[in-house]
Amino acid sequence: MSRNTHLPRRTVLAALSLALLAPLFGHAASSIDLSPEQKGQPKGRPVPEAIKLLPKDVRFVKDKTFVVAIAGGILPIGGFASDSKTIIGADPDISRLVADGLGRKLELVNVAWADWPLGLQSGKYDAVISNVTVTEARKEKFDFSTYRKDLLGFYTKAGSKLKINAPKDTAGLKVIVGAGTNQEQILLEWNKKNEAAGLKPLQALYFDDEAVARVALQSGRADAWLGPNAIYALEAARTGKVRLAGTFSGGWPLTADIAVATRKDSGLAPAITKILNTQIANGNYAKVLSRWGLSAEAVSESRTNPPGLPKN
Repeated sequence: MSRNTHLPRRTVLAALSLALLAPLFGHAASSIDLSPEQKGQPKGRPVPEAIKLLPKDVRFVKDKTFVVAIAGGILPIGGFASDSKTIIGADPDISRLVADGLGRKLELVNVAWADWPLGLQSGKYDAVISNVTVTEARKEKFDFSTYRKDLLGFYTKAGSKLKINAPKDTAGLKVIVGAGTNQEQILLEWNKKNEAAGLKPLQALYFDDEAVARVALQSGRADAWLGPNAIYALEAARTGKVRLAGTFSGGWPLTADIAVATRKDSGLAPAITKILNTQIANGNYAKVLSRWGLSAEAVSESRTNPPGLPKN
């Protein structure tokens, strides 16, 4: 039925990224750099202190190159440029800073999300920088260098005075959430707490059509939208049509971190952590997150293998 049925996967994903950006940003979409050149992408310099941390027998996939796997999907995390093949977004920008810090060329490889663990273990790439959350189960197979908070966000239409920072703040609200997501599970858990405390129950709203969900939010049929903070963060920064009402960890009630994943005991993680902390200190890191509307997810420092979400 669709003309895109037989197009290459990357072309379909690029079209999807652009199609989603249009309703998100309206006329402001033209101000977002979707070019493959990415002239505004922050660049780094080699970090000698980090390079010295690399083991003498460290193995890279390619000579003088840092090969990074990214599951290119939707901006601002990682999507495709207007040429339908160049991967752009916050994670590609972070990848650039790490590669520059290592003094190596950057090569980005688009992979399916389900394929990155085996590909990283088998040595197809040096690292995965693709919105990967640190978990205790993953730490058994990979090393991590954190670079962003794993945040969920409540967003309302512009002008709303709602602030949502705790379960009680959702009492009586109509909240848009995705069915079968961890956001839904958390929201329903919050509702149980509210009902147990004698507060008015919230109403979860489900929409198959994202455009309809946006209309519901803007028309007042819904009070708030709950989902990965990154999805609406860029819209809020670029258009002002929505506002952030509150964030909380994607691992609620525990905190969760997004991190660069490398092969277990490869020796890369300490060096990458050092590079990330250097980029945090010199301001390049903040420029990357600001460029993609993700400043709310900034960390004050990168950590190597911090506590991850428990196996259960």
